[in-house]
Amino acid sequence: MNKLTAIVLLCSHGLIAQELKIRKNQSGIFALGVRSTLSSFDKNHGETLGYGMGGQFRLQFSDRINTEWYLDYMRSNSNQLVNRTDYHIGWSVMYYFTSKPAPLVKPYLIAGHCFDRTEMNDNRNAENSIVRGSSAIQAGAGAHLNLSPRLDLTFTTQYMFHLGKDAHAHVHHDVVEFEHSEGTGIEGHFLFNLGLNYKIADLWGRKN
Repeated sequence: MNKLTAIVLLCSHGLIAQELKIRKNQSGIFALGVRSTLSSFDKNHGETLGYGMGGQFRLQFSDRINTEWYLDYMRSNSNQLVNRTDYHIGWSVMYYFTSKPAPLVKPYLIAGHCFDRTEMNDNRNAENSIVRGSSAIQAGAGAHLNLSPRLDLTFTTQYMFHLGKDAHAHVHHDVVEFEHSEGTGIEGHFLFNLGLNYKIADLWGRKN
């Protein structure tokens, strides 16, 4: 086992240490990553923090503009009787404050859109549930901590506005009741991500 672990570590170090060949500028850099997600849902309705994981890929369009395409899966408890599952699939645009390819810290602004699906279930009765689909917009800021020219650790904080009806759970006399909010509105919460990303290749090169 120790020999296998050593071989894996050596191979991983070799991949990270390899120089990324950028033909003309940063346009076309393609990266893959995984991330953990923390979401602060509406505590006014008894909901707790949501925890989850996800993945993303990035495709950069210029030295300062990058895009991120992601999928998140989160779980939380509205209360002791109800569990909640959220799925987010969407995209974001990142604007860098510096055009340097891989400084130690590379801050950015971020904004984007996603589609989300929320499922809430009664822990004691699987047939008692509610499903909500909606879209959302989000914006915030973050930074890459570049561990190497190809590998980065990314921190992002965003505020997400859900557009449309929301779903809530209420408990009356130990009975769980679900409801959609009336009309349309905006429900918001903070979203925090910690991700690890690896630059795979420069897919194309363009002149400045």
